[in-house]
Amino acid sequence: MLRIGLTGGIGSGKSTVAKVFETLGIPVYYADEVAKQIMNSDPALKESIIQYFGAAAYKDGTLDRKYLAAIVFNNKEKLDLLNSLVHPATIRDSKNWMAEQQAPYAIREAALLFESGAADNLDFVIGVYAPRSLRIQRVIKRDGLTVEEIEKRISRQINEEMKMKLCDAVIRNDEQELVIPQVIRLHERMMEMSRIKKSKVKIQK
Repeated sequence: MLRIGLTGGIGSGKSTVAKVFETLGIPVYYADEVAKQIMNSDPALKESIIQYFGAAAYKDGTLDRKYLAAIVFNNKEKLDLLNSLVHPATIRDSKNWMAEQQAPYAIREAALLFESGAADNLDFVIGVYAPRSLRIQRVIKRDGLTVEEIEKRISRQINEEMKMKLCDAVIRNDEQELVIPQVIRLHERMMEMSRIKKSKVKIQK
């Protein structure tokens, strides 16, 4: 089975693209969502977060995301520290999830695919691109954040143009080009790559 990455900056629409792949029968691992779950369910990770960010990081045993966000998005060192705790746990979980999938390929959707090192364990990476101004508009509408708050989050990620250059393929979600046809073309490409990989494995056996 092929292990595919799907990434893009905040507001790029990568989750929307992931949903299109799901309608085609492709399993998707939403790393950012799973990370939030793991931060609440992994005892060792919870202990580490409390150790470095204080007992107030959890309220009645549940992660206080607003409290933590207020700390990390205003301090790069704190953000890097949190990521160093969370990313390894999420990567381990995604590897186990990938091993259980039976589809020709499966997708790991994550904003920090390259930054976390998760891309090293994948066969192919798809980027979702949208212009910065459009991304900011989307996030304001979706999350109600200020432009300043969004800019801070964007500054913590790899430059978007550079990130897209690191990807093996790019889907443009700029409201100029239809997304679904782009996804279908990549789906067909992934299916063909999966068939080739499977045939090579059979020859080796």
